[in-house]
Amino acid sequence: MTLPKLNYLIERGEKFAMLTCYDATYAKLMEAEGVDILLVGDSLGMVLQGANDTLGVTMQDMLYHTKAVATGTKQALIMADMPCGSYEHNVEIALKNAQALLQSGAHIVKIEGGGAMVETARYLVSHGVPVCAHLGFTPQSVTQLGGYKIQGKTEAAANQIMLDAKAMSDAGVSMVLLEMVPAHLASKITQTISVPTIGIGAGLDCSGQVLVLQDLLGIYTGPAQKSPDAFKAPRFVRNFLAETGSVQSAVRAYVQAVKSQTFPAQQHSY
Repeated sequence: MTLPKLNYLIERGEKFAMLTCYDATYAKLMEAEGVDILLVGDSLGMVLQGANDTLGVTMQDMLYHTKAVATGTKQALIMADMPCGSYEHNVEIALKNAQALLQSGAHIVKIEGGGAMVETARYLVSHGVPVCAHLGFTPQSVTQLGGYKIQGKTEAAANQIMLDAKAMSDAGVSMVLLEMVPAHLASKITQTISVPTIGIGAGLDCSGQVLVLQDLLGIYTGPAQKSPDAFKAPRFVRNFLAETGSVQSAVRAYVQAVKSQTFPAQQHSY
């Protein structure tokens, strides 16, 4: 899978499936079951390291896991998150870190936020780095946003996300990921901008969908120090393992559900 091939699939009306992946074993499994994009997500801070959020994930963490995923796959497109503090303050540092992720096996990097990050994205793209922009709920800004909350609910907030999506598209990003925004807003953005959109809690009309692997398997129950009984899965999560009985079948079912447009259903959207 390459970015041009992905765009060709979208032009033909086919949805693409993306999952988080952090090691070679799962990379090999996911590729065999038809996952188009493997996201080496800074979500590893929560699902692998047991933290409350993604803020403590380092560049060393991301480079290590990106290299592991790249070892396990030969066909899937690999996207790697740029962790908190690795790109926000200086475009030259951002470029250095992005290139390090590409050298570790990523094909595209993901940065969070609009506004000032538009120029960062433009700088990376102008220096040959493919970029995915992450808008809506941005986990690295969880403290500023006041928790894990839906974004774009008011007209002003929705307009700002739309403006950021347009600006990122104009800056040359290859994709825009929309997290926890109303489905009608995600649909409008998908129809408006010239690059594919990826949804998570953003409705059915995005070009593709993404889930965290541990959510898809129903095994994530919150930070390590908190009781599993206190955890409530987000609305956009669907436990495919409970429906199928094996990891391979769960991943396969997710891919099929995305491509047949039976996931996300209305109950998984805002």
